[in-house]
Amino acid sequence: MRNLYLLDCTLRDGGYVNDWEFGAGSIKSIFSRLDCAGVDAIEVGFLDDRRSYDANRSIYPNTQSVEPVFTNMPKPHALVCAMIDYGTCKIENLAPASESHIDAIRVIFKKHLQNQALDFIKQVKAKGYKVFVNPVSVTTFSDQEMITLAKKINEIKPYAVTIVDTYGLMHAEKLLHYCDVLDANLNRDIILGYHAHNNFQLAYANTIAVMEHVQNRDLSIDGTLFGMGKSAGNACTELVAMYMNDRFGKQYDINQIQEAIDVDITKEFAKKEWGYRPLFYISALNECHPNYVTQLLNKKTLSVKQINEILSKLPTENDKNLLYDKELCEQLYQEYQNVSIDDSTSISELQRLFDGREILLLGPGKSIVVEKDKINAFIADINPIVISVNFLHGEFKIDYVFMGNAKRYSQFFSRIYADNKDVKLICTSNVCESTEHIDYIVNFASLVYKQNDAVYDNPLVLFLTLLVRLGVTKVSLAGFDGYNGEISKNYYMEYAPLLYDTHNVSERNRAIKMFLDQVSSKIQVCFLTESRYEQ
Repeated sequence: MRNLYLLDCTLRDGGYVNDWEFGAGSIKSIFSRLDCAGVDAIEVGFLDDRRSYDANRSIYPNTQSVEPVFTNMPKPHALVCAMIDYGTCKIENLAPASESHIDAIRVIFKKHLQNQALDFIKQVKAKGYKVFVNPVSVTTFSDQEMITLAKKINEIKPYAVTIVDTYGLMHAEKLLHYCDVLDANLNRDIILGYHAHNNFQLAYANTIAVMEHVQNRDLSIDGTLFGMGKSAGNACTELVAMYMNDRFGKQYDINQIQEAIDVDITKEFAKKEWGYRPLFYISALNECHPNYVTQLLNKKTLSVKQINEILSKLPTENDKNLLYDKELCEQLYQEYQNVSIDDSTSISELQRLFDGREILLLGPGKSIVVEKDKINAFIADINPIVISVNFLHGEFKIDYVFMGNAKRYSQFFSRIYADNKDVKLICTSNVCESTEHIDYIVNFASLVYKQNDAVYDNPLVLFLTLLVRLGVTKVSLAGFDGYNGEISKNYYMEYAPLLYDTHNVSERNRAIKMFLDQVSSKIQVCFLTESRYEQ
């Protein structure tokens, strides 16, 4: 007959959301209510000697720092656990278990660090703690690698081994296969654990699958209150407890768990939400670190299809896809964008159309609304070719629209093809043509500004470079106001939801000024409206 345990790790895994700052009172309250609810094991937080002691945070430099949590608190019924991410807490910072309220220490580690981590776990066990061996990202292990690891673990004789689906990548079939591999190769007295993440909305379902599947070994299931945790969050303690009560006759007090959520967790959710979102789905779909997805989404230049195509190029050797590398991501992005085509026909035709004509470029700055009368007067007096750059605004009659990235092309698709049928479309070669026709496609790689990544593919820079290629010697600009830290001050209101983030605004302004200075000998740029780019 197996034993079935519920382990709550809200104060540890949930801390990724709020930098572990639950507040001293809430730390005590959460732990106390979980203990009163009869939860079998409770993680009190991380042990991490890189952090200084803060009574309001559930991350501690040593075991001694955990002791104030239990001041004036009855001895817990639950197994008190803490976690160490191998390499972040030296063994010297762990007092003997006999001198600590902590009963068990869970150690997480990546595959390539397993031998060093297992040596560390032996030392932790020697101090008297029950130890959990928690290899993260188990999907990086082949069956043989997992069997080899199990044999090494058997020599240590730990309390438990936990399957950690770090990025929520597994469906039930794959997960249960890992359960079977470990169940067949671990010593029978070692508890098998499961820690789920919710990238595919499967944390609860997979948890149920494991509980129903593993019948002949003691089993420990992780959860957090309201699923609180990094990225898409975890399996919900309250749901797992409910299922265990109904299906396996456990008697967890759901009221106490709900009180902890109502009093201590909902306020954290109000500050910063967690849970399933497209970002984490994309991450799990491509089996990669979510920071890769964030970096590409923040470009605001790519369609989701293009993001998936870039992520598919992440190398898997040495787990590069799961270990975030910002420079690698930028390299893949630039390689992907540099789509090369023969644009000689488009260039020749645009040269003919623009030859000898005044040209007015419109940007999405607030000035096109504030100074629309001035812009309309200029159009009436000069009769320029009017080209809208990366957007369309209904106030002005547009002759051409330029799209320098797939994101804007998708966002303005209906306006281009339904509301502005007479407008000619110029796109860079990184924009995939849809069922609708693109009139002129020009080489993206020939237009990018390689001297500064901050404006590498800035649409104004791209189009001015194109005009230089076309031999245009003068252009007027309106609505290119320059970047400000506040979105509402940068752009007219309708365009605001489509914007780049506001980081590094001063560098982008400086880089565009530098670009304008460099091309000033080839093309005269006249600002019709006020701009931070003016020299």
